[in-house]
Order: sequence, then C-alpha cells, then structure tokens
Amino acid sequence: MQEAFIHFVWKHQYYNKGALTTTGGLAVNVLKPGNYNTDSGPDFKEAKVIIDGLEWRGSIEIHHRSSDWVAHGHTKDKAYNNVILHVVWLYDKAAERSDGTEIPMLEIANRVEPALISSYKGLINSLRPIPCADPLAGIEGVIFASMMDKMTIERLDEKASLVTDVFRSIGNDWEEAAFLLMTKNFGFKTNAEQFQRLAELVPSKLLKKHSDSITQLEALLFGQAGFLDSRPQDEYQAGLQAEYQFLKYKYDLPEPMSEFQWKFMRLRPANFPTLRMAQLASVMQHRQGLFSRIKEVKNKNDLQALFGSCVSDYWYEHYRFGKEAQGKAPKMGLLSIQNIGINTVAPLLAAYGKLHDQQQYMDQAIELLQSLKSESNRITKLWNGLGIKSASSFESQGLIQLYNNYCSKKRCLSCNVGVKLLQRE
Repeated sequence: MQEAFIHFVWKHQYYNKGALTTTGGLAVNVLKPGNYNTDSGPDFKEAKVIIDGLEWRGSIEIHHRSSDWVAHGHTKDKAYNNVILHVVWLYDKAAERSDGTEIPMLEIANRVEPALISSYKGLINSLRPIPCADPLAGIEGVIFASMMDKMTIERLDEKASLVTDVFRSIGNDWEEAAFLLMTKNFGFKTNAEQFQRLAELVPSKLLKKHSDSITQLEALLFGQAGFLDSRPQDEYQAGLQAEYQFLKYKYDLPEPMSEFQWKFMRLRPANFPTLRMAQLASVMQHRQGLFSRIKEVKNKNDLQALFGSCVSDYWYEHYRFGKEAQGKAPKMGLLSIQNIGINTVAPLLAAYGKLHDQQQYMDQAIELLQSLKSESNRITKLWNGLGIKSASSFESQGLIQLYNNYCSKKRCLSCNVGVKLLQRE
C-alpha cells in the first residue's frame, strides 16, 4: 500500500479504533494524530497519544512496512528520536531509535474498511486521463470550484517564482526581466529560444534609447536576429541594413544570430518570426518603460492597448522581407495577446506583488486572468468532455494545473475532489 494512502487514513483517522493496541499488546488511545509535516523529519508532528495509560507527546512516523524504518535510515537519525508511535500498514520487524529504545508500533492494515481501499485503488489504477472521471459527476460544484481556485493560485505562484529567479539572475532589474520574459513569449513555442537569445543580444535599455524611432528599433532587432546580413531584398531592408551597421559599430554590439536559426516551417504567416519582431518593435516604441506599463494592466482592454499597437507601414504589407503579403498583414491576434497576458504579464504582476508584499498586484494578476477568455487546448477539452467548463483563463489555468500536477500524477489524496470521493466510503 502506498504511504500516501496511509497518511490519508491516519490524518483523517479512517480506521477502526476499537480495542486499539500496539503490536506488543499495549493499549493505545489517539488523542491527537498530529499535524502533517511537509518538511524533513517525521511525517506528523505535535501528536498526542496514550500508550498503556501513559500520555505521550511527539511525532508520528508512517511506513508501509515496519522494516522501512531501518531501510530509510531512521535508526541512526536523531531527528526521529521524538517519534512516539510508528504507524505501519504491515508489521514485519521491530524498530529502534538511535538511543536503542524500541518504538511502539501500530499496524492498521486490518482496521481499514475494504470499501475505502477499493475506492482508492480504483482511482490509482484508473486508465482514464482523469482518474475520478466516472464518479466526478456526484461531486458538489462548490468543492470543485474551490479546488480550481486553489489550483490557479498555485499555478500563478509557480510562474511567479520562475519570474523571480529571472529577476534575481539579471541583477534585480524589473524592466530587463519583463523584456526578457515578454520577448521569449513573442516566439511562443516554435521560436521561444530564438527570441530569448535575441533579448539577450539587444538589452531593453538600448531599445529604450531609440524608442522614438521605429526604424532604429527594427534595425537593432532584425540586425541582431541575423536578418540584415545577406543581400537586401528591397529598399526597406537595405535601409535597415545601413542603419544597423551604424548602430552596431556605435554600440559595439555582439555578433548577431544567424537567419537560419529562425523557424518558419509549419507556421501561418501571421506567426512568422519576422512579423513578430516588427510587433515587438512597435511595443517598445514608447517612452515609458515596459514594466512600468505592465504594472498598469488590470484587464483585457489594458492588455490589448499594450500589445495591440500598430506595426510600421512596411509590415502592413509584408510577412517577410521582399515578399508582399496578399492583403494586409494583421496586428497581433487576440489569442496571441491573451497568451502573453497569461504567461508573462500575470506572472510578472504576481511576482512583483509577492516580492514587495503588495497584494494589489496579485489581485491585478487575478483580475486580468478573470477578464480573459478560457483557453482551448487538449487539457481543457478533456475537462469539457466531463461537463467541466471554464468561463475564463482564471478557471482554465486551474484546470490545467489540476490535470498536470495532480490527475496525471495520480495525486488524488492531495486533491480536495479525490479526498471527498474517498470520504464518502
């Protein structure tokens, strides 16, 4: 039996406590099972039990077999000297503390209802992508809704932690961190690494110096991306090439990327990296810093105002240099802007709020996600098939987190829904 299930049984005291005795025959009365410990050391702390008439206060350790105590090295670990009761599924060997004293042992395999064990195994052994798919319909909506809220905040916290790592790795500069993360997001899945490298080659501070000139912004970005090294395809590219050569010499810029590093295959023209670069230049054509503008974003309208800016005239009619588009090249689409809001803007706001202990920015991140449409992907479609629909990105992010970190890993006992299903037994 998995220890996670034994933890669940002990935490909720879901076992027959009648005539409870240790494996040595001593009477046991559990007054307090203890608090689950997520750090190193015994599994439950601050427990209180009466053994053979004597009250003990300390820790509880949980194992599948009692011999796991030795296998896990607890005999020599003084951190386990305060264990007052060793709760095991099966007893096969006595256990001692590092000082040589024997630990009272409680075996519970025969004290747990078969129906509860069966329900648990049904979840863990389920072949469905979402283990509780069949009994899910009987779960009260409020329980699932609270779990979704919890999952969204958990996902936002995880993304915020990654943002904080980037922020600290570049010398605690929010503007540069925002630029790095946003630029990587402009590449989406196909060209994310390439755009990240481009952001490293063209710092946001340099772009800000030239924020009053879209031509110079494009020259810096396309030049360092490697699109201005070859023979120009038209006059516009030739003009950018000349501007880039001047700026490269002026700032002693590092060697640019190669044009061949960029991926165009299987991409719709609207997602070509060249058009994304032109859109990036238009976003940076602003006197106010990028992160300063991001801090003002509260909803989808603010987001569209920030990232839906117009590209230069040339990129209205081109997707690549020298090749005119059939019809007008579009602005960045709403789905692309939403992607940036979910994966860059909201995490940045959350990270800033957590680091500076300003709840208003976490609230802004949540408000932004609630204002954006629900995502449509493989995972949300799985939930939709079970009748679970999300009304916003706040809810779809929760569904994605729930599936990725709990359902797919069979962590049913760490999920409110799974716990509720088992509690019915």
